[in-house]
Amino acid sequence: MSAIDHRFRALTAALDQAFQVLDHNPALAERRAREILKSAPNTPQATLILGAARRRSGDAAGARAVLAPLAKAQPNAASVHYELGVTLAALGKADKAGEALRRATALKPDMQEAWRALGDQLFLLGDAAGADAAYLEHVRCSAKDPILIQAARAAHDGRIDVARRLLQEHLRRVPTQIAAMRLLADVESRLGRDADAETLLAGCLERAPGFLDARRSRAVILQRLQKHEEALAEIQILVARDPHDAGHRVLLASALGAVGEDDRAVEIYEGVLREHPDQSDVWLHYGIALKTAGRANDAVAAYNRCIALSPGLGEAYWRLADLKTAPFSADQEAAMRSQLTNSECSIEDRLHLQFGLGRAREEARDYAAAFDHYAEGAKLRRGQLDYSAEKNTAHVQRSIDLFTPAFFAQRRGGGADSIAPIFVVGLPRSGSTLVEQILASHSAVEGTRELTEIAAIARTLGGNSATLDSAAYLARLAALNGAERAALGDRYIERTRRYRALDRTRFIDKMPNNFQHIGLIEMILPQARIIDVRRHPMATGFAAFKQHFSRGQAYTYDLTELGLFYRDYVTLMRHFDTILPGRIHRVIYEDLIDDTETQVRRLLEYCHLPFEATCLRFHENERAVRTASSEQVRRPIFREGLDQWRHFEPWLGPLADALGETRTNWR
Repeated sequence: MSAIDHRFRALTAALDQAFQVLDHNPALAERRAREILKSAPNTPQATLILGAARRRSGDAAGARAVLAPLAKAQPNAASVHYELGVTLAALGKADKAGEALRRATALKPDMQEAWRALGDQLFLLGDAAGADAAYLEHVRCSAKDPILIQAARAAHDGRIDVARRLLQEHLRRVPTQIAAMRLLADVESRLGRDADAETLLAGCLERAPGFLDARRSRAVILQRLQKHEEALAEIQILVARDPHDAGHRVLLASALGAVGEDDRAVEIYEGVLREHPDQSDVWLHYGIALKTAGRANDAVAAYNRCIALSPGLGEAYWRLADLKTAPFSADQEAAMRSQLTNSECSIEDRLHLQFGLGRAREEARDYAAAFDHYAEGAKLRRGQLDYSAEKNTAHVQRSIDLFTPAFFAQRRGGGADSIAPIFVVGLPRSGSTLVEQILASHSAVEGTRELTEIAAIARTLGGNSATLDSAAYLARLAALNGAERAALGDRYIERTRRYRALDRTRFIDKMPNNFQHIGLIEMILPQARIIDVRRHPMATGFAAFKQHFSRGQAYTYDLTELGLFYRDYVTLMRHFDTILPGRIHRVIYEDLIDDTETQVRRLLEYCHLPFEATCLRFHENERAVRTASSEQVRRPIFREGLDQWRHFEPWLGPLADALGETRTNWR
């Protein structure tokens, strides 16, 4: 080996050693760069490491003194112009930084960090369009980022915590890398942290409004968070960008259905299906929209078309079963059983098939088999959910401790003065949809849906965490002054206005779980009416257990947790009956069935509404109904379902045990 070769290899090794410590020990990198420059003056790589090390050590001015002349001497070195650009950025020289970074990206178009840094500077300069374009180039280049590839692979393999850690560490180093933010949002969503995911995606879109994948993901998560108006705004941007994109139009139809514009939703689904008739998922959602609009026969046809296209799509079978309009045929039941033997059947499809088979066996009066299927479906669903019965009981106890006669006496006179809202609360499958339909048949009352605004206000007070922080929520609620309470009440009225298409004097909010927020309602809407609909706990419990809810109601997939939840519910409502006597009107479902007119008259009197005979003909009301009882309330009062749970009593021991004395003392 010649002396020249030896010196070259030694220089290369020294440069490698200096570069390897640059990020985690810049002081050492600077010392090594200086040593190299002593023996090999004017070595460009060593000069670049020296400047980069100074910047990383916080000496941006010293870095510029090294890098500016180097950039003149090396006009075609992308890495030099990148380092000079980020150094100038650290000095607050956004214009000059942008020039250097543009030069770097022109020389090396796949240099993702230069695009990101350029986007940051253009964003600071107020060049929104330029920043958007730079960030999108950064996203394009990030496909080759080894950290993102590693994180994406971990997420794909189910190692979600590993993916989350990798991305969080990466974003601590480069907090504006929107491709990493987008991927972390997906990871957070898969962990059930939708609020955190939405925050990340909002950050992406603030810097890169043209990042359509992030906008699409944010729209989906906003819908999941039941922020339907915000979701609709995002989707309308997507549709405006590409009006012919079928995926965007399907998202739009879903969002429109969520805000009550069912006819428009159906029209959009029909338009998409004319162009793409083999899209099974679209047929499924089209069927759901048709069911909501009261077109049960058309919904059946849509679900059957979905099954013909995708025989393994379990939700289509469940949706068909949930219509309760006709029993499954032997061939349909055999097809469901066949799908369960398929090793590729996903958990989601499997649980829907189990609930569907449970309904089929119940209709055939094979109650033991029906319960087995319901129990298996519930077990699969419970495994997907994060629910704690202990936390629910703790929330109830905190509420009881906080809400006393003195508490409300001290806060008299606050809140909004609207008399419009009528809250129908209780547990699902207790008859609340029937009560809603009766009230909505009155000329002065409009039925809306299970509105989410009260829960949204509660989450806001609790710090906007993905799940309600009970202690923080109640503490903040207690601290509200009269003006703040009035503002929240006005916010509720304003944000629920779009659901009131008929603009009647009164409207119904039929969110069952609002019973957990009676204290909030009393404080911000003291003139609102509150109706608690209650049914025998064993009947309620089993009806909820065999119902697969599209969202929420996480406690319904375990019989013991169901019993404990019902017990907590009765405990809390009894407390409010004690401290606010007469404030809440109770409707016992069994009494409503036995003596409908008397109970309807009492209900209307409580709401300060004159009696109207149309309320007794509620089944003639053609309004859209979104709950599991949608088809039952389109028929006159019937008694058949009152004691249906008794067919399953041999298997409901855990429910009965958890209920305790509430099993008999529940009215």
